[in-house]
Amino acid sequence: MLLLLLISSAFLLPWAGAGRIIGGQEVVPHSRPYMAFLKIKFVNQSGIQTSRCGGFLIRPDAVISAAHCVAEKRRVNITVTLGAHNISVREQSQQRIPAARWVIHPKYSSDGHINDILLLKLKTKAKINKNVKQIDFSGSNEYVRAGTKCRVAGWGRTAVKGHVSDVLMEVELKVQNEEPCERLFLNYLRHSMMCVGDKNGKKSTYSSWD
Repeated sequence: MLLLLLISSAFLLPWAGAGRIIGGQEVVPHSRPYMAFLKIKFVNQSGIQTSRCGGFLIRPDAVISAAHCVAEKRRVNITVTLGAHNISVREQSQQRIPAARWVIHPKYSSDGHINDILLLKLKTKAKINKNVKQIDFSGSNEYVRAGTKCRVAGWGRTAVKGHVSDVLMEVELKVQNEEPCERLFLNYLRHSMMCVGDKNGKKSTYSSWD
């Protein structure tokens, strides 16, 4: 059985836009109006580099993503694109807004992706419309039970070494019991993570953008 870890903060974070959506399919364009695409420029020993991640719009001026998208990078510049389906073209629905500043969860740890949460403040507020909307939060007392089917969306590779998809993809995964993840992952935390996966091992998400 293939088991996944997804950081949770009342909802599933996108694992950096779910860097890989394996065994999934293209979503109906703009059916996930809360999705945000992050283009990240940074500097390393090879010069100026570019990576990308995904996130959720949580209010008109704020996006939540994954801390590992920017952790340990120098001179980071982030542009957030909202209302996108195909990020390789300039769709009329898209709104591109620079991130004014951001903060990583103070207890983030790259070892096991604990508290892998990044909060970004946008330079200007997004214009809310049919293609750009805030994500709905679950109630504080809601609990996702084992057997529940959930969907994870993102832009990225469609296989571990597959091509990069420029259109938004999604995969359906089932919430598993906690015990297998606790057994397989030393850093698994019940209070802030969810154990999900596909028993056939043909569906997955993966967070690397190499």
